[in-house]
Amino acid sequence: MPTSPSEPEPLAGGPAAAGPWPRVDLAVVGGGPAGLAAAVTAAGLGLRVALLDAGEQPGGQYYRHPAPGLGAARPGALHHGWAAFARLDAALRAHVAAGRVTYLPQHHVWTVVPGEGGGEWTLHAVAGPEERAAGVRAAAVLLATGAYERQLPFPGWTLPGVVGAGGAQAMLKAGLVLPGRRVVVAGSGPLLLAVAGSLSAAGATVPAVVEAGAYTAYAGHLPALLRNPGKLAEAAVFGGALARHHVRLLTRHAVTEAHGTDRVEAVTVTRLDRDWRPLPGTARRIPCDALAVGHGLVPQLELATGLGCATRRSPDGTVALELDAEQRTSVPGIWSAGETGGIGGAGLALLEGELAAHSIANAANAANAANAAHPIAPAPRGGRVPRLVRDRARLRAFADAMAAAHRPGGAWTGWLPDDAVVCRCEEVPAGRIREAADELGARDARTVKLLTRAGMGWCQGRMCGPAVAALAGEEPAPDRRPFSCPVPLRHLAELPATDG
Repeated sequence: MPTSPSEPEPLAGGPAAAGPWPRVDLAVVGGGPAGLAAAVTAAGLGLRVALLDAGEQPGGQYYRHPAPGLGAARPGALHHGWAAFARLDAALRAHVAAGRVTYLPQHHVWTVVPGEGGGEWTLHAVAGPEERAAGVRAAAVLLATGAYERQLPFPGWTLPGVVGAGGAQAMLKAGLVLPGRRVVVAGSGPLLLAVAGSLSAAGATVPAVVEAGAYTAYAGHLPALLRNPGKLAEAAVFGGALARHHVRLLTRHAVTEAHGTDRVEAVTVTRLDRDWRPLPGTARRIPCDALAVGHGLVPQLELATGLGCATRRSPDGTVALELDAEQRTSVPGIWSAGETGGIGGAGLALLEGELAAHSIANAANAANAANAAHPIAPAPRGGRVPRLVRDRARLRAFADAMAAAHRPGGAWTGWLPDDAVVCRCEEVPAGRIREAADELGARDARTVKLLTRAGMGWCQGRMCGPAVAALAGEEPAPDRRPFSCPVPLRHLAELPATDG
């Protein structure tokens, strides 16, 4: 089936760094909403930009779109705000064609290192399925690396048919497939409503959305709600979609067990108290053939924390970057935008990407004022930037209210029996982690890891990290690691001594 004109053709990337690596004014890491907005805006202001993206096509996790071979007639129908992506995608293509942007898809940036004497950064990447060594050199870096799902384990969460809530949405957007025909959506956070609406519209039966928090928690943040009427309207749209598809919303409930043999066949749903402690005698069973579950998102910070960027504790308990009003990190020459500064959604990410680009352009203009051969247009200060700063503050206030309302309660570990698997990669049960904390003296996730191997598997603690920290009685700490993704040893062997 031919693709519709509304579905963009694949955007060809630039060279995979054969020969000298490109030198640019700005390297953007991540092709989601924040990265796209930053790259397009910066190129429009005269900067030479490299956009390095782990994905095959721009859009990130939020603007996932089907492969052209699937013949999707209306890819935008599965997305909220597709028109914004279409505009950015068209602008990016124009900048790539004009040589203002070097687009590097399938480039996993694994580290960023400063050059000798400062003033330049080297970004090392693993490129393509062949895992080639690649990278760029840049005067400034914008980190728009997004986030990944937070999972709180429960008995049966390793059964086939149990997927992340965001993973279920990705299956639908990118693969045009459903995780099942009868799908319970559970966890906490506004993403659940969007996932349930998308699955229902695509033909799945969603018997319930099981929300561990309570929407009454938003009442304590009334000023932030009133300053963002668009968010209230968006919530009303999601609520209307659930009503049309007869989806039941259960607040202050959680899936505390999944049942099945070869695949999930049912889930147990239990009412929770205000601290997320399961209440005895309230369990009920809901038949299903799939469970989409997630408890919000965790900012992906490995590159930033590897550079020493300062972090803060978000109201939802996750760790985010400390940023100033124009998206600067604490490390000069490094900016960040989107979910890395705290989970806030695509609208806020788009705005922050644009704001960061203006800030970077002004910094580059000041640095290159004497370089007539390469002028950079100063970003307008009179209207656009102050308005972006105000809008960012308004949307960040709503994001903080949202995070506080859906923060996991401290007693959620009460639904974990000792034999429940916590670390899937190393098959470490909750009992062994409790033993390390209660009997062997472990008081932090690192010590638990050394004693039990929890977090030492393929995902390196991204899935089990929050749960291990909670069982150890510790708040999740900034994730510090020298590499942000697996790197072939030959890449390390080929590094110049000064780049190590």
